[in-house]
Amino acid sequence: MAMRERDGRRPDAPADLVRIGDGRVNIGTEAELIARILADARAGHGGTVFTLNLDHLVKLRDDAGFRAAYDAATYVSADGAPVVKIARRQGASVDRVTGADLVLPLCRAAADAGISVHLFGTSDAIRAEAAAKLVADIPGLVIAGSESPPRGFDPEGEAAKAAAARIEASGAGICFVALGAPKQELFAHAATRHPAGVIYVCIGAALDFISGHSKRAPILFQRTGTEWVWRFLQEPRRLGMRYARSMAYYIGYLIKGPDRRSNGRG
Repeated sequence: MAMRERDGRRPDAPADLVRIGDGRVNIGTEAELIARILADARAGHGGTVFTLNLDHLVKLRDDAGFRAAYDAATYVSADGAPVVKIARRQGASVDRVTGADLVLPLCRAAADAGISVHLFGTSDAIRAEAAAKLVADIPGLVIAGSESPPRGFDPEGEAAKAAAARIEASGAGICFVALGAPKQELFAHAATRHPAGVIYVCIGAALDFISGHSKRAPILFQRTGTEWVWRFLQEPRRLGMRYARSMAYYIGYLIKGPDRRSNGRG
């Protein structure tokens, strides 16, 4: 098992490419991330994979537990055009790597490498349909386990510890966690505090997209960095305040420059 530093981060994790407020990015490309995840899974090195977006940056300012999980994360990519732009303005060479984009290529690579995966989160129906589609579309993919947490699930409580033990016992090298932020990151962080060799990849709504229960934005929106507009139009009541806070953060950054509230970190 991999050793961990005092903050919980593995000492062999890549150095940060950029700090943005209370967030950080240390992975530049999807290819690099997939290669590192596969190498860790083969070696039995547990860890966490987060994808930093504007909503996370807003939540990080007020949630100490979320900040601790992010500080300890093994790999963090830039999720969303605004975060990529902020990172590049600070001189970091990063590409957009989202949880939704990562699942399929990572599952293909895991199948080729003989590494099984576990699905954790969302509803039973969505998860089952996503699993069926993944297995049908990716020859050789083994889904070692699949479950949803109960209503009122505490991502750092006893039920979380029991779930992590089941995931470890399944033999999966990679676990996709689809609980939404910050719950999925808190669960992943808690799961790796105990001896384990699983890489927990936080993927948000990716299983909803794969199952077909939610429709992802058309390619034009994805390529132009306006996928959030599409999602807002689909669920304005649920996402309106979240996106308003995210846009306020981004505009504030553009006007004021790096947010240095976090111990002087930009």
